[in-house]
Amino acid sequence: MRERQHWVLIALLVVLHLTLLAGVGTVVSLMCWLVDVGLFMLWQPFIQTERKLDSGTLVFILLLLAGGAWSFGWWLLILWVVLLVALLGGRVLLVSHRPTRIFYLLAFAYLLSILLIWLVPRVVPGSALVGPSLDRPFAWTAALIFVVMLLMPRPREIRLPSGGMVDFFYSLFIFLLISVLVLGSLAFMLLQQSIYIEAVFKTLVSMAAMLLLMAWAWDPRPGFSGIGVFLSKYLLTIGLPFETWLQQLMDCAERESDPDRFFYASCERMLELPWVTGGAWAPASGAEAGSGSFGRVSPISHDFPDQPLVFTLYTRHKLSPALVWHFHLLVKLSNEYYIAKQRARELQQMSYQRAVHETGARLTHDVKNLLQSLNNLCFMAQEPGDMDGVRLNQLLQQQLPQITQRLQRALEKLQVPQALHGGAGGAPSGETSTGKVGLVIAEVWWGALKQRYAHDNILFSPVVFDKKACLPSVLFDSVADNLLQNALFKQQHEDGLEVRMTIAADATLFSVCDSGNVVREDVVNDLLRAPVASENGLGIGLFHAARQAEGYGYALRLACNEAGKVCFELKRGGGAEVKGS
Repeated sequence: MRERQHWVLIALLVVLHLTLLAGVGTVVSLMCWLVDVGLFMLWQPFIQTERKLDSGTLVFILLLLAGGAWSFGWWLLILWVVLLVALLGGRVLLVSHRPTRIFYLLAFAYLLSILLIWLVPRVVPGSALVGPSLDRPFAWTAALIFVVMLLMPRPREIRLPSGGMVDFFYSLFIFLLISVLVLGSLAFMLLQQSIYIEAVFKTLVSMAAMLLLMAWAWDPRPGFSGIGVFLSKYLLTIGLPFETWLQQLMDCAERESDPDRFFYASCERMLELPWVTGGAWAPASGAEAGSGSFGRVSPISHDFPDQPLVFTLYTRHKLSPALVWHFHLLVKLSNEYYIAKQRARELQQMSYQRAVHETGARLTHDVKNLLQSLNNLCFMAQEPGDMDGVRLNQLLQQQLPQITQRLQRALEKLQVPQALHGGAGGAPSGETSTGKVGLVIAEVWWGALKQRYAHDNILFSPVVFDKKACLPSVLFDSVADNLLQNALFKQQHEDGLEVRMTIAADATLFSVCDSGNVVREDVVNDLLRAPVASENGLGIGLFHAARQAEGYGYALRLACNEAGKVCFELKRGGGAEVKGS
């Protein structure tokens, strides 16, 4: 039926013309008008003609027809024609195809002509009608209009999805204009005793002046905004749920951190909107986890696919395209918040896993360093010929308590992994770079370190410590063990490599240098900043040592990277520049 709308419209106008020719006092005229109403129901753009009507709608239509038949007359025909003119005017403004526009303009002109030439003169006093009657000429002229409409090309808008749409605002505006024209003409005739043609002319001039004034007030242009701005602001807020619901969505986003609870709370707020009865959602992947519903189900539903959560909205009435578009924005915005909260939860879990991983990696290196110290003691104990029993006992008495303390600190980290400020590499709880907990005399620490590595090919630079020089033993043990183990491993693969350790008198600077090859450029870029590829471990020892140094107010850096001089430096409040290539 959509493809034959132009034929239905022509038939509607022809039957209306026969109704006017038959007059209002005959049964033929009434029957023609009822047929015209039936054709209008086939042509009207509001309800699809293929839709089945329920019993309630049929009863309502029968009551309207009965009321129209009872009050059938010229005034009813005037109201009927004004309604048709308004609908055609609201449709013709949406058509861009020139032949189709001309087709509707001809129908519009015919209806306006019969209104002013045929119908309105029937309700005015006979004394106001001056001049010959135009009924017979108009009857033949209208037939020519029908012939022209029949010969015009097929309208194009029937091939478009929106071909049957009507602009309600323009239709209402035209309805009011035609009503003012009819009633204004009658008012001039009654109040000023004007003849019909003069009354119509005065009404048209008055309407033109009023429209010109409204057009100027809409956009005055000399620095004033005009009524167009205020009307636009008002129309933008009529019936649109976006602004009302957006603030509620943000409130839910602040209160709810769980993605599923947030989405359910935001959807429940939709029930406050007058059109919504309920809704349901499900993941686009088809999984049952993450699905939910709210409110109640209604026969009218609107689906919003192409989202992480496919959403179905149930409403009391069928929504207009503007409201569907706005609900699409609401659903898309809710999905964006849902995705953001899912990512935030994943980042939180990843941060926790990273903290556990870094703590485990730190403990792994601590245990590896402790095992190295124990291996050194066992090696010395297995070769008693190099030292007597008294010196061996003294060495064990000095080293074993330190190893025990270091092992105890490692166990404390394992029991309370979050006791590290700023992550797994920070200063332990209760120890800071300026506090006294964990600080030892620098000279004592230096002597113990020399004893631990006495049997390794390591040179210790002579130093005279200040009496008050102290250092955090946890940090210096970790850094020294990591640097020395790497240097000793490097010493095994490079002949004649010399390792030298230096410490400042005030213990603010500690360095380990070797005379080997430079650190590769691809390793230097990530060294001390991220885990690197390693041949003898996990490649994260120096990374965690650098993180730990930051927690104590120190900086571990590659101070020099030249052939024959590769130096790592631990300095209190030091920079991060690298000398050499």
